Amino acid sequence: MKITGGLAKGIPIKSSTKSTLRPATDYLRQAIFSSLGNLVENASFLDLFAGTGAYGLEAWSRGASGGLFVEKDRLFIPILQSNIE
Repeated sequence: MKITGGLAKGIPIKSSTKSTLRPATDYLRQAIFSSLGNLVENASFLDLFAGTGAYGLEAWSRGASGGLFVEKDRLFIPILQSNIE
């Protein structure tokens, strides 16, 4: 799994092998952000149920000015922090 566009394009996103949940595919994220186009630039984002943070990181890579990641599952917190760094 990688960032699909913007300044961080190609940077890998870590995920958990212990979870039964599957993160959104690169293809799906690319389709969503392609449809949003320039609306992401200079916008703020809210990544609810962030998991790996893939959507928020994708928004940031594509020019979002800032955002908030929200995740309650403690399994994903260290992964999310690592991906943000």
